[in-house]
Amino acid sequence: MDMLMFQLDKAIHTPLYEQLYAAIKSSIIERKIQTNDKLPSKRKLADFLNISQTTVELAYGQLLAEGYVLSKPRVGYFVEDIDTLAYVDMEEPSQNISPEAVQIAIDFNPGQIDTQSFPFTTWRKYMKDSIDEEKAELLLVGNAQGEYELRQEIANYLYQSRGVQCSPEQIVIGSGTEQLLPMIVQLLENEHTYAIENPGYATTHYIFKQQHQSTVSISVDDDGMDIKELNQSNATIAYVTPSHQFPTGAILSASRRVQLLNWASKNSHHYIIEDDYDSEFRYTGKPIAALQGMDQEGKVIYMSTFSKSLMPSLRIAYFVLPPKLLEIYNEMYNYYTCTVPRIDQHTLARFMQDGHFSKHLNRMRKIYRRKLEKIVTQFKLYGDKIIISGEQAGMHLMIKANHPLNALELSQLALTNSIRIAPIDNYLVTNHSDYNQHLLLGFGGIPESKISSSIDALMHAFGFKKEY
Repeated sequence: MDMLMFQLDKAIHTPLYEQLYAAIKSSIIERKIQTNDKLPSKRKLADFLNISQTTVELAYGQLLAEGYVLSKPRVGYFVEDIDTLAYVDMEEPSQNISPEAVQIAIDFNPGQIDTQSFPFTTWRKYMKDSIDEEKAELLLVGNAQGEYELRQEIANYLYQSRGVQCSPEQIVIGSGTEQLLPMIVQLLENEHTYAIENPGYATTHYIFKQQHQSTVSISVDDDGMDIKELNQSNATIAYVTPSHQFPTGAILSASRRVQLLNWASKNSHHYIIEDDYDSEFRYTGKPIAALQGMDQEGKVIYMSTFSKSLMPSLRIAYFVLPPKLLEIYNEMYNYYTCTVPRIDQHTLARFMQDGHFSKHLNRMRKIYRRKLEKIVTQFKLYGDKIIISGEQAGMHLMIKANHPLNALELSQLALTNSIRIAPIDNYLVTNHSDYNQHLLLGFGGIPESKISSSIDALMHAFGFKKEY
């Protein structure tokens, strides 16, 4: 057997090795893989599926333990005769634990926010004011780009806080990245190759794939996306998170920002999509200005959302188009209807207009900073067992565990203790051994009073003891 073709989904919570194990097991039971067939080597299968060798090793190990394959030293893995097995259940559940099967007590999901600190009373007032007979026009279909009042508030906010140069006419409002990014792909018209960060935001990879666009993964280091690697690629569009790279937390350095803009300017078809998903929360030094503010040639498409700053369920995001693409948008989307309810847009516009959005952000920065400080302090009690990075901004950080197990195994170990934490492997497009021990720790949804005990519970699950 030369190779095995399986579809593995990095966007779901089920670990990749568990998905691979289940796929091979099913193929053996269904006789798609015959008795005595030799499975591909771990290295070849890892390269073919763009996953780590550790992932393949864990999958093969589970198959070996359950008797579906046998191992011949220095030769490889071969399919057993399943007729000799005592019992084969086609619906047999995996021996590995999935998050859906566990009652999660501590959730380090990076998408969570601090719901306890939301200004419910103030928001309720503006919602109530929006649902009024005097505003009956909000029941009708509004502007395709979103309410002008809200776009004006967003433009003012972006200029003051992010250095983004734009008018309300350049802003398009929609219900999240999943809806807006395909629009951008269509606006760019030509077939493109999209450079995506590795590791990076997994959803974008699937969106580009669904839009039949090719992608190339570009490495990320402490200074953000590797622009030298980008220049050597065939990419025409670069999708970046420069102010707080997801998930590593790296900040695109000043020199690389210039290099990236130079890359975009050297070809008329080159563009940059700047995803500024959580720029509001920076805890050290001055705020990092948006890349769009440096752009002199209309090459940056700026994107952001209110999911982190307010609430994920609000489903209000937006992009800012350069003038050239705005002309194309007006021609292409003259039929379009905005996907965000006008009442929600009006509520948010008034909330921003009266200064409550800025007040809320200032309060949340203090809360998240205190949480972060408690996390760092608590980890220090365990000596050099954990190395922290990416803690300058945002609501997550990356941790590297000094442990015999790799990050995938540690995440499963945590799950057996009702703790959810994701390995960075979940966000890799192609295998990168540098991240074998790294996990992504989101702290936004952990109550401040439970930060210390939550970290202790995680360390206990890993078998670490305090040294101080």
